[in-house]
Amino acid sequence: MHAFRPLLRKSLFNLFAATLAVAALLAPRTADAEALLLIEADSGKVLQAENATIPWYPASVTKIMTAYVTLKAVKDGKITLDTLVTVSPTAASQSPSKMGFRPGTQVTIDNALKMMLVKSANDMAVVLAEGVGGSIDGFSAMMNDTAKKLGMTQTSYVNPNGLPADGQITSARDLGILARSFLRDLPEYEYFVHIPAIRFGKRVTGNFNKLIGRYPGADGFKTGFICASGYNLVASATRNGRRLIAVVLGANSGTARAVKAAQLLERGFSQDTLSWLRPSLGTVENLVPVDASPPNLRDEMCGGHRKRPASDDDDALIATNGGATGSATGGEAQVTFFTAGLQPPLMKASELMASAPAPAEPVLVYTGPTRTGTALIAAVAADADQQATPKARSKKTRVAKKQDAGSDTKSDGKTASAKPDSAKPEAKNAAKSAAKPAPIKHAAAKPAEKPAASGDQPAKPAKPKAATKPAPKPAPNNS
Repeated sequence: MHAFRPLLRKSLFNLFAATLAVAALLAPRTADAEALLLIEADSGKVLQAENATIPWYPASVTKIMTAYVTLKAVKDGKITLDTLVTVSPTAASQSPSKMGFRPGTQVTIDNALKMMLVKSANDMAVVLAEGVGGSIDGFSAMMNDTAKKLGMTQTSYVNPNGLPADGQITSARDLGILARSFLRDLPEYEYFVHIPAIRFGKRVTGNFNKLIGRYPGADGFKTGFICASGYNLVASATRNGRRLIAVVLGANSGTARAVKAAQLLERGFSQDTLSWLRPSLGTVENLVPVDASPPNLRDEMCGGHRKRPASDDDDALIATNGGATGSATGGEAQVTFFTAGLQPPLMKASELMASAPAPAEPVLVYTGPTRTGTALIAAVAADADQQATPKARSKKTRVAKKQDAGSDTKSDGKTASAKPDSAKPEAKNAAKSAAKPAPIKHAAAKPAEKPAASGDQPAKPAKPKAATKPAPKPAPNNS
């Protein structure tokens, strides 16, 4: 018996060590790496709050304020949804995600808002800012003035799209206040925050908010991501006439933020018979702000441990891996939703996020003035043709350059001048046609193959002239 004691001790020690290792893997992240908030839209009553008043980098949820200020100007009669705004060189130089229009391209306020809120287009945010506020700085001042009036005491803005900037700060508390204000002050325009998809030319882009069309009753708002902030989401849903707003800041993947938001909403909608035992958290406006610096999650979100660059559109990963756990899902794939008491789980969150969204016709967006009927069809066709034009030109240009190079370079002791003369006019015509721009008014650079997401590190400004190569991949840090 004594001989087995050392072996028994060793086995128990190994078991204890293994238990600690598993606990470490399953342990939640540090408290300062995530903020959660759940409130009632009508009353502002706080149903759940974790780190809700810690300052945070907003990333592209900034665009909720950009939309609020723009639509408030529409409601006040200063502009209309049909007002044309112009893409400036500054707007065109913004990092992805963006529409990629050339400077001089015009779009309506209506179309710019749809592109910004669904595709999270950083260039469209600047187009709106310059069109409404005259400049980025002028519009940022309008944003800060609005934030102050709404009681967003922890928020400051320096740009309209949320690209990285030291002074771009908010909190879950302030975002809850903003979302409530949007619904209260602009009810006639709230459809902008739950458009399921847009179609520009031949390209369809789904809303980056994966709750839209998947979570029952989901009807808003906006996602965001930069390396420093992690994955952010402001979401709303309505059930039986009751509307809730969930805020998730600092999730470790796009799927995780959607899962966490859905969990918060599900808990809020469930009939919890023990809710009377919980202390009242008051209203969102009464949450006490914390005086601290925003956490910087750059290493965690964009460090070398990731197999691929982090992106606001990484939710596609879960659809291809069957909902397996791992970095793509942030370990949230097996989390389930519970209703009141001890009822069995209703659904797996990973399955909910991996499922296809409910069928919905994408909303048409286009360049140029407001159009209807056959004029709208023609505008959409023109944008579709322009999407295909750069590729065709690039092919022609490569062929022309190859032929021109052959006429000047010797090969195996022979020059291209030995070729039949009939080939020369064709080469000249190809080069000439490649050099001529297509006769389309509203030119647009060819978007990337996949919906990109906003960059954490600003990419190199796009050149004003037409590109002859496919658009580069988005910067590693997208929002």
